[in-house]
Amino acid sequence: MKLFRIFLSPRWLFLWTLVVLMVPNVWLCFSEQMPLWAALTNILLPLSFYAIVLSLGRSTGKMVWWLFLFIFFAAFQVVLLFLFGNSIIGVDMFLNLTTTNPAEALEVLTNLLWGILTIVALYVPVLVASIIQIRKKIVIARPFRIKARLLAIVGVLLGIGCLVGAYKTTPNYKVRNELYPLNVCYNVWLTGKHLVAEHRYDSAVAEFAFQAKPTHDADEPEIYVLVIGETARADHFGLYGYERPTTPMLQNDTARLIWFTDAIAQSNTTHKSVPTLLSAATAQDYSRLYRERSIVTAFKEAGFHTVYLSNQRRNHSFIDRFGEEADEVLFLKDDGNTYHYDSELLSHTNLLFNSDHRKLFVVLHLYGSHFNYRERYPDTAAKFLPDDASEAVASNRESLVNAYDNTILGTDAVLNTLFHQLNNTNKVAVALYTSDHGENLFDDERHLFLHASPRPSYYDLHVPFIIYTSMPYEQAHPQQQARIEAVRHEPVSTNAAVFHTMLELAGVQTPAFTDTLSLANPAYKCTRRYYLSDHCAPIPIPQLKLSDGDRQQFRSHGLLFK
Repeated sequence: MKLFRIFLSPRWLFLWTLVVLMVPNVWLCFSEQMPLWAALTNILLPLSFYAIVLSLGRSTGKMVWWLFLFIFFAAFQVVLLFLFGNSIIGVDMFLNLTTTNPAEALEVLTNLLWGILTIVALYVPVLVASIIQIRKKIVIARPFRIKARLLAIVGVLLGIGCLVGAYKTTPNYKVRNELYPLNVCYNVWLTGKHLVAEHRYDSAVAEFAFQAKPTHDADEPEIYVLVIGETARADHFGLYGYERPTTPMLQNDTARLIWFTDAIAQSNTTHKSVPTLLSAATAQDYSRLYRERSIVTAFKEAGFHTVYLSNQRRNHSFIDRFGEEADEVLFLKDDGNTYHYDSELLSHTNLLFNSDHRKLFVVLHLYGSHFNYRERYPDTAAKFLPDDASEAVASNRESLVNAYDNTILGTDAVLNTLFHQLNNTNKVAVALYTSDHGENLFDDERHLFLHASPRPSYYDLHVPFIIYTSMPYEQAHPQQQARIEAVRHEPVSTNAAVFHTMLELAGVQTPAFTDTLSLANPAYKCTRRYYLSDHCAPIPIPQLKLSDGDRQQFRSHGLLFK
């Protein structure tokens, strides 16, 4: 009964709404290590704004619903803070909402128990109380509203003073980036711009052509395969020195393999990394994504039969559009079954490699190591145990890492079989494998998990990059073979290099080709590497806000920090 009386109190609802709306602001002041003036601004201005809005109407319940968008932002932000420990809701997070299928989202959310319980405890009572008060037509006293509004106006004035102090004392301070929830609103606007540009893509590329031409012998049978992994980090590959035998098959047969030791991704999000792996767009020229087609079309123009095979779900993004450019398209999960394993793609590749297509280009998009890791492999493939805990908490790290390492074992088996399939054709053949990004696995005191945080870490940037070449390829194109072997320890930006490297290895000429980005070209030179920021701006790697621990990981793994 006492609890119900509280639910009927408009003053309680007014004050509790302010408290729960301000939880992200207070948390962000600490997680983002804001300077004093910036922190005070981040408290005073939003608090005063919310108080003014709540004081505008007699029905506090109705005014709560006027603030529902900000309540949604607050709940979303709290979940992300539980997940990543820092950073505001970025553009990538909103785009993930539009491109992640419900099954994937449910996998993540059901394993964030404490985050979900927290937002339920904080925000559901406010919404329930507001509905009760609206239905019972409960209003708040006018003197209380006037007093609250006057205090809020004072808060605005003080907040403006603190804002001036923040601009004067904090280098590069910008309200649109630093002041929550204004920065989130700005990111919503940027998300809208992206979605509009993506919606216009089909008309923008209607007349586009790479003007691609083949240069290799027209009678020579050739196969080129681009394999895009999912969430695989290089430091968990035995091939890259990991203490566990996660890649026994690849390590047992390295004669035809070249693995690049210093490869990093330009994004830690699938919806940006995969399209840039499939196109000429890079962190430095991301806008090309909206006006050009993908590598599939370049190969098709050069006379190749093109095939796109995916173990991912369609998500109405550039990935789907690029896949549909192929002559043959297969998304395994179009049958409605969520639990296909990557190995199921191999029966399709075996048929393709032994078909009568003289020139063949295949893209394989794996599901690899996507969370929930335990669902990416059958029970019989579980080598590292225990692997049954899936709740995203640091205390489950041992089990989560075991399951993650089992997914790398699965990728090892898929790649090994694929390379043997190519070898058995006795054709000119090349396969390039890399992952879209890595993954955080509660690796250090930050307790970061998964990927896609607006602030990347070493763990979701360092990715495997492996090239397989057949003996007939080496014999037919010894210069390209020698070149990629010579640069295997040079720094690589995967999203910048894949498009141009694959074109050169296959002898496809196009004005879109850039020799300095091709690992198979003598002109290749990686002068500086970039990360594609949440606002789609190229940030030089040394300028990223990486922790001292991240920088140490770069050094310890021999990655050039430039």
